Amino acid sequence: MDIDFPLILFILVVVSGIVWFADRLFLAKRRHPEQPVPSWIEYSGSFFPVLLLVFVLRSFLFEPFQIPSGSMIPTLKVGDFILVNKFSYGVRLPVIGTKVIPVNEPRRGEVMVFFPPEDDRYFIKRVIGLPGDEISVFNNQLFVNGKPAEQQAVDELSRDSRFELKNEVLGNVVHRIQKSKIPGPLGRNFSYIVPDGHYFMMGDNRDNSSDSRVWGAVPEKNIVGKAVVIWMHWDSFVSLPSFDRVGRIQ
Repeated sequence: MDIDFPLILFILVVVSGIVWFADRLFLAKRRHPEQPVPSWIEYSGSFFPVLLLVFVLRSFLFEPFQIPSGSMIPTLKVGDFILVNKFSYGVRLPVIGTKVIPVNEPRRGEVMVFFPPEDDRYFIKRVIGLPGDEISVFNNQLFVNGKPAEQQAVDELSRDSRFELKNEVLGNVVHRIQKSKIPGPLGRNFSYIVPDGHYFMMGDNRDNSSDSRVWGAVPEKNIVGKAVVIWMHWDSFVSLPSFDRVGRIQ
């Protein structure tokens, strides 16, 4: 079972805030000047400002994530630490995710963090289809509204000889993908029309990605934010962090 960290953080902010304000408005006045402050009140007063700052930053500005799987290879690798812009697609209420201030809508080619349908885990994929788009995949060639997405050859070779690397063009975004030389089940014959208010998501590691080809389009209410930058790479605790991959996410 995944831990609902936003909810836990919200509860900690509320509880520590109540104690902090109650002490300053009521409890401190009744306490004898020489009486020591109870430790639980002292800790709440110390933690509340820090918890509140963290809550505001990660709820409305930027939230850090670590990439747990290889579904976005070669763009994002396991162990990449990224920052997600929480206001890029609109200001949302913490915990419940309801949009209260619209800003921008997701654009084709952007990398987005979201919750898949009927799942409470964070996923990260690329926006392939907008509401109303027809998305098709035949022999590992992506088609958007009947037009093939341009795939350009690259000099770099995949580490696995079964796969090849390509530069794919989606709108104004040119990004790297990895696909099998022999199309797998997800790349042979697929077609889908994106419903209104939904977005079609796919991983850049086209033959090793659980995405909208499996569980359908993502409703707008499930959007978390736009992935904007890699700020560190750390494979495991037995190795040192690396900053070689720091940079914007294309």
